[in-house]
Amino acid sequence: MLSCERCLKYAEEKHYCPNCKGRLSCCESPPMHVGDGLGWGSEVIFICLNDECPTFVNGWEYIEAQYGHPGSYRYMILPGQKKGEVMMVGSSQAFTGCIVDPEALMEQNKRYQDEKKALEQLDDSIKEKNIQPAIYLICDEIAALQGREKACDVLFEINDLACIDHIRNHTFKNIDIEQKANMTVNEILKANFKKECPYCTEIIKTQAKVCMHCGKDL
Repeated sequence: MLSCERCLKYAEEKHYCPNCKGRLSCCESPPMHVGDGLGWGSEVIFICLNDECPTFVNGWEYIEAQYGHPGSYRYMILPGQKKGEVMMVGSSQAFTGCIVDPEALMEQNKRYQDEKKALEQLDDSIKEKNIQPAIYLICDEIAALQGREKACDVLFEINDLACIDHIRNHTFKNIDIEQKANMTVNEILKANFKKECPYCTEIIKTQAKVCMHCGKDL
C-alpha cells in the first residue's frame, strides 16, 4: 500500500493529455518497461485513459500497418516530470484495472490513524470517564474485531448511560459485535437500575409501572 506521504504527493500532481486535454489517471506501474525490459523507476505512472483521445483512436491503424498486430498508444508521464511520451497498449482495457485513487488511499490511512488513536486512548478513557474512543471503535465497521470487543468492555467499566443511544442507533454488520455491544448496554442499564421503555425506548427506572415519557402502562 502506498504511504500517506507519497499519496499526498501524487494527489497534488495534476497532469493533462496534450492531445485531448483530459486529466491523466494515476495508475500502478507495470513491472517492466516494454521498451527496455527494465523498471519504470516509479511505483505509479500518469496515463490518459480517454478512449476518444486522438492518440489512442489513431494508434490502432498505425500499429496494425507497422507491426501487423492489434494495439494502440496512450499518452503517459512519470511523476514529477514535465514532458511525457506515448506507450503502446494491447487493448482498451490496459491499465483500467490498476487505477490508483490517492485521495481514497489517504482517507483510508486517516481512518486507520483514527482507529489507532482511539485504541491508545481506551485505557485512559476509563479513568477519564470518556466514552468517545470506545464509541468510535464499536461503531467503526472496519476496525479490528479485538479492538471493538475491548471497547465494549471499556464502556461497561465507564458505566455511562450516554453511550446507549450511540449503540442503539448504529447499524452493525458484525453480529458478534452487535450482540456484545447490546449485552454491554443491558449490563449498564442494570447497574444503574434502569430499563428501556418497550414502547418509546426512553430510559426509565427499573421499578417504573408507567413510562414517564410516553405514559404507557408497563
